[in-house]
Amino acid sequence: MNNPLLDINDGLPDFDRVEAGHFLPAITQLIEHAEAELNRLLDGNQSPSWEALLHPLEEANDKLEKAWSVISHLNGVMNTDAIRDAYNNCLPVLTDFGTRMGQNKALFTACKQLRDSLAYDDLNTAQQQALNNKLRDFKLAGVDLNEEQKQRYADIRSRLAELSTKFSNNVLDATQSWYKQFDDERALAGLPDTALAAAKLLAEQKSLTGYVVTLDMPSYLPAVQYCHNRELRQELYRAYVTRASEFGDASLDNSAIMVEIVTLRQKLAALLGFEHYADYSIETKMADSVDDVFALLDELATASVDNAKQEYRELADFAQQNLGIEKLEAWDIAYATEALREQRYDVSQEEIRPYFPADKVIEGMFAVVKRLYDIDIEVASAPSVWHSDVRFYALKRNGQLIANCYLDLFARDAKRGGAWMAECRVRRQSLAGKTQLPVAFLTCNFSPPTGDQPSLLTHNEVTTLFHEFGHGLHHMLTNIACADVSGINGVAWDAVELPSQFMENWCWEAEALAMFSAHYQTGEPLPQHMLDKMLAAKNFQSAMQMVRQLEFALFDLSMHRDCFLAGETSSIQAVLDSVRAQVSAYPAPDFNRFQHGFGHIFAGGYAAGYYSYKWAEVLSADAFSLFEERGIFDSESGARFLTEVLSRGGSVPPGELFKRFRGRAPTTDALLRHSGIAA
Repeated sequence: MNNPLLDINDGLPDFDRVEAGHFLPAITQLIEHAEAELNRLLDGNQSPSWEALLHPLEEANDKLEKAWSVISHLNGVMNTDAIRDAYNNCLPVLTDFGTRMGQNKALFTACKQLRDSLAYDDLNTAQQQALNNKLRDFKLAGVDLNEEQKQRYADIRSRLAELSTKFSNNVLDATQSWYKQFDDERALAGLPDTALAAAKLLAEQKSLTGYVVTLDMPSYLPAVQYCHNRELRQELYRAYVTRASEFGDASLDNSAIMVEIVTLRQKLAALLGFEHYADYSIETKMADSVDDVFALLDELATASVDNAKQEYRELADFAQQNLGIEKLEAWDIAYATEALREQRYDVSQEEIRPYFPADKVIEGMFAVVKRLYDIDIEVASAPSVWHSDVRFYALKRNGQLIANCYLDLFARDAKRGGAWMAECRVRRQSLAGKTQLPVAFLTCNFSPPTGDQPSLLTHNEVTTLFHEFGHGLHHMLTNIACADVSGINGVAWDAVELPSQFMENWCWEAEALAMFSAHYQTGEPLPQHMLDKMLAAKNFQSAMQMVRQLEFALFDLSMHRDCFLAGETSSIQAVLDSVRAQVSAYPAPDFNRFQHGFGHIFAGGYAAGYYSYKWAEVLSADAFSLFEERGIFDSESGARFLTEVLSRGGSVPPGELFKRFRGRAPTTDALLRHSGIAA
């Protein structure tokens, strides 16, 4: 078979040639090559060295990583039945390989010998950090377990990979199987023109008349924010918060899957000697202990909960007095919030949207990056892309190419919801001494152009784009050539959100906004009076937003600490109910099954780590406070952030990097100030 996934030593992926049938043969062949290479390298090697062992092993693994990055990406952005099945067929093979590598006693011994030898001192900082990470990860992979325990560990890992994929697929299928069609636009009274046009386009795409609303965020959110029909809002809300639960298609119910995932994680942690999975997870994080994380979350909750409840009371009073809603329900929150925002600040996301055409935002975002880091970003040509919407860019420093990125902006069928950055290629140096440049996949789910109207973004969506591009910069602007700690690799999970949340700050600065806002029809910049209103509304309901994130973080961490602990069993719903009782600003309906769609922790990498968003937000707010002191485009501060944070990857612990940049340890002061919440 002529398999393009095997032809990956140079150049970019050829998406025109990649088919689902290529997936498993490529992964199988590359795994066999990597294992054969490992056996060759270990055979008779009495004095392990980086050059003779770890560098050639990195090269073999990089070939596998490059093939898998394409497969994993296509599964997210083109989730057809064929691609999904082929991806699922690869998972157990890849998971088993990862387990075998993590439990390879001979490789562990060789790495330990290198760490304990005089040759260790000759390694550069990145290589030393990568080696130390490897030794830690060997322990976490069960290298010291007996053979029976190793097999149990492997079985758990394989089953968890299968369950996580099933969870994600259930959420995607439940989201995309639900829609509501309307013949008359009067049924959608209140919906802004842009959203109405998108609803008409959705109907056309489904070969239906009239208008269609779906549970994809670009369709769902405007409907619950603006539609006057309360019964419709309730129907939409209920459909959204019960996705993949017992209230829908039984074949898509994630209830049992979640219980099995949490149970298996607890068993895995116990197998490795940890009291609970939260302790296991924290081993690779910046935080020193689970107690330290709870202390941070409790500190933020103490500062926020009373304010959040007051904000909710104000919203309920407003809804009663101005909207005729006697009892404010969960499906009224978004609608009443938008109405109160408009009354109080005379501004709405929809009013601002025409000033943020996607092309202008992208152009301005690149200009911000140029001023901060002296990096040029240009349109470039890719050999092929997976969809006609996809754009491709080149990043250059002093005219020299340093990275590339793909940008896939718009929501569509068979594309996973949300926004994310993923690696396509990692920066590393080959055995021949050639530098492989980093390439990023950047994915969003914004509303596509409709008719003659370009894609127009809300300010929230602008912030999302900046956030994901911040991740991309972390990946692409690294100067580390050791793959295991290059870009975002090897970065503690609770620090990996620092560069992304850091970038969001420029979305609120007048000098920066002028660079990426212009009315799509007139070219007029965002008027000062609208900017003033937007800035005045920045911290509107910030305490409610804070406690919502704290709810997610505390639920995640508490579930992985308390469920099935010491023989006790607490239901997942009971843990969530307990957390909500502590920090929520208002009660959730009994039918709310938010957890059934919580992909971050059940299908992503945030298990017992969702707190990372708040942990890193403390870092990002504190980091940006330096720019507040010196100017948002201060070149010296930008150069220092690039040098001390973005370029270092995972080669230095993030706490040390932050102190190098800021000159001290982080505090919560800036975050609480930015949120308008008194310390």
